[in-house]
Amino acid sequence: MINQFNIRPAKPDEAGLVLAFIKKLAEYEKCSDEVVTDEATIYQSLFVERSAEVVFAEEDGTVIGFALFFHNFSTFVGRKGLYLEDLFIIPEKRGRGYGKTLLKYLANIAVERKCGRMEWICLDWNKPALNVYRSIGAIPMDEWTVQRLTEPVLKQFAEGYPSEHQD
Repeated sequence: MINQFNIRPAKPDEAGLVLAFIKKLAEYEKCSDEVVTDEATIYQSLFVERSAEVVFAEEDGTVIGFALFFHNFSTFVGRKGLYLEDLFIIPEKRGRGYGKTLLKYLANIAVERKCGRMEWICLDWNKPALNVYRSIGAIPMDEWTVQRLTEPVLKQFAEGYPSEHQD
């Protein structure tokens, strides 16, 4: 029997399903305690503000994975890029090429939207994912490190700066 595989955009009534996959990914990455969002925030961010997009991977009509992405901008290239924030296939469906197909789907979106590049980060211990990324021609950015200000630190750092944009 041949499994039917499909990729489709998430629908507004699936904000809860998006959140469920975010939680599955966080569990896999051993950082479940970092998920502070809720279904209402996901709905607002994805389907009202359109800050990011989500596509679901389905096998025989059952959602088995997802990808969340948005556009960034490269000053060096002078064009927008596609930034892949999350990609997750449930463990029992891995090794069947679904993740690679999802990446190819996103690459096609990037090409159609005239993006200059597609980027993402990966945990250095996630060897199966890194092997897939090497197999499609992705190159690691060894001389670059990710820098982050979390919300409490961000607010503290911004404190005192005169701006009409602050709450």
